[in-house]
Amino acid sequence: MKLQTKLILLMCTLTFILLVAVSVTFQEMWSTSYKNQIGSKALNLAKTVASIPELKSAFHDPNPAATIQPMVDEIRKQTDAEFIVVGNRDGIRYSHPIASRIGQSMVGGDNGPVFLGQSIVSQATGTLGLSLRGKTPIFNERHEVIGVVSVGFLIEDINKQAYQFRNTIIAIALVALLLGAAGAAIIANNVKRSIMGLEPEDIGRLYQEQEAVLESIHEGIITVDKKGVITLVNQNALSILGTEDKSEIIGRPISELVPYMTPPEAIQKGLAEFDSELVVGGNVVVVNRLPVKDRNGTVIGAVSSFRNKSELYLLTQQLSQLKQYADGLRAQTHEYSNKLHTISGLIQLESYREAIDFITRESDTQSDLLKLITKEIPDPIIGGLLIGKINRARELKIRLNIDEGSTFKDVPPSIDRNQLVTILGNLLDNAMEAVLANDKDKHVNILLTDLGQDLIVEIEDNGPGIPAEWWDRIFEVGFSTKNGEKRGLGLALVSRAVEQLGGLIEHHPGQTAGTRFFVAIPKNGRDTD
Repeated sequence: MKLQTKLILLMCTLTFILLVAVSVTFQEMWSTSYKNQIGSKALNLAKTVASIPELKSAFHDPNPAATIQPMVDEIRKQTDAEFIVVGNRDGIRYSHPIASRIGQSMVGGDNGPVFLGQSIVSQATGTLGLSLRGKTPIFNERHEVIGVVSVGFLIEDINKQAYQFRNTIIAIALVALLLGAAGAAIIANNVKRSIMGLEPEDIGRLYQEQEAVLESIHEGIITVDKKGVITLVNQNALSILGTEDKSEIIGRPISELVPYMTPPEAIQKGLAEFDSELVVGGNVVVVNRLPVKDRNGTVIGAVSSFRNKSELYLLTQQLSQLKQYADGLRAQTHEYSNKLHTISGLIQLESYREAIDFITRESDTQSDLLKLITKEIPDPIIGGLLIGKINRARELKIRLNIDEGSTFKDVPPSIDRNQLVTILGNLLDNAMEAVLANDKDKHVNILLTDLGQDLIVEIEDNGPGIPAEWWDRIFEVGFSTKNGEKRGLGLALVSRAVEQLGGLIEHHPGQTAGTRFFVAIPKNGRDTD
C-alpha cells in the first residue's frame, strides 16, 4: 500500500473515531442535561400547583375533584405537561387528563417519600406509560401532608427530542468526516510532493546509499540549512575538524566551528564558490560551496566539500616529480647530445687527444656518480629521485654534491618510500631554489647515512639563509619567505612526513652561509615510550 493511501486511511480513521467518541459523549451529555431539565421543570410545576390556596381549600369540599380538575387541567394545557395529577392522602385522584380515571388510585408506587413530606423526581410507569415525574406534597395550615401533586412528561416524548438532536449531531459529524477526508487527501498529497513522490522504502534505501556515498569519498562534506546550522557531516569532515562524534557537530552553527566555511551571504544569495582556501583545524583546505535549492528555486541551505590542500599538493608534487624526472632525462639527453656534437667536432678537427680526454673525463664523472648511487643507495625510488635532482641541478648550473660517505642500504621495508621522497624532494627543491639567488657559486651538499638506529639526512646549501626571526615559523602551513602563490607547503609537508615516521627535523645556519637541514628517522618506527 502506498504512503499516500496509508496517510489518508490513517487520518480518516482517526477522524472517524474522534467524531464518534465526541458525538456519543455529547449526545449522552445532552440527554442527561435535557432529562434533568425536564425533571426540574416537572418538580417546579408540581410545587407551584401544590401552593395554590384554592387547591388546598378544595380538599375540604364534599367533591374536591369538581374544583381541582378544571383548575389543574387548564394549567396542564398551558405548560405542555403530559399530565398533572392531584391525589389525596390515600392516593385517590382528584384530577387526571382522562376524566374517567378520576376517583381511582394513583399508580407508579413512588408516593411513599412524598407522603413523608419530600419532593422528588422519579421515573415510573403510570396509566399513560413510562414518564419522568416531579412530585411534591400538599400541606394544610398545620403543615400536615393532605395530598400529592404529580406532574409528568412521557419518556417517549423526551426520547423524540433526543433522537432529533442525535440526527443533527450525526449530520454534523458526517460533514466533519467528509471535510477531514478532504483535508487528509490534501495533506497526503503535500507530503508526497515534499518527499518527491517517494515511498518510505525508497527513502530508507536512498538514505543508506547517501551514507555510503558520503563515507566513500575523500572530501569532507558539511551541509547546512538556510540559518547556517549544520545538518549533515561525513567522517572525513569529522577527521579534518578533529573530532569523531557527530553529535558534537550536527545542530551547531557552522560559524562556531569554521567561520568562513559557508558565509550567510553565500546562502542568502545562492552563490557557488570553487577552490577557495581556508584554514580548518590547523590544515589548509580547498573548499567548494554550492547552494541547495528546492523545486521553486529557493535557497534552503548549502553544501561544502573540502579536502586537505597538503594531500592535493602531495599528489600534485608526485606528478611534478615524475615530470621533473622526465625533464631531467630530457635535459640529460640534450646535454649528452651537445657532448656528442663536441666529440664529433674534435674528431673532425683531428684533435684526437682532446676528444679522448673529454670522453674520459665525462665518463669518469658520470660513472662515479652512478656507481655511488647504485652501490650505496640501491633503493630504486630514492636513487631515481637523486638522479633526477642531479640532472635538474646541472640544467640550473648548480653543483649537487652527494657525500662520498653516503650510504642508504639499510632502509627497512616498513618505512614509507613516499614519505622519504617527500622529505628528500622538498628539501632539495628548497635548497636549489635558495642557491639560485647567488651570482656565481651555487652548490648543494647531501649526506645520507643509515648507520646506527636511525636514517640520517643532511642537506646544506650556500644560499642567503633563513633570518633568525623566521626560524620558528618555517614549518607552518602557508608561511613562506618567497613571494608568489602556492607557497608555504613544501616544508610543512616535510615536517608532517617526518612526524608520521616518528623522526625529528632541525635546521641550522650553514658553515659559511645558507642553511643546513638535519633529519633523523628511526628505523623501528615511531618511538612509543
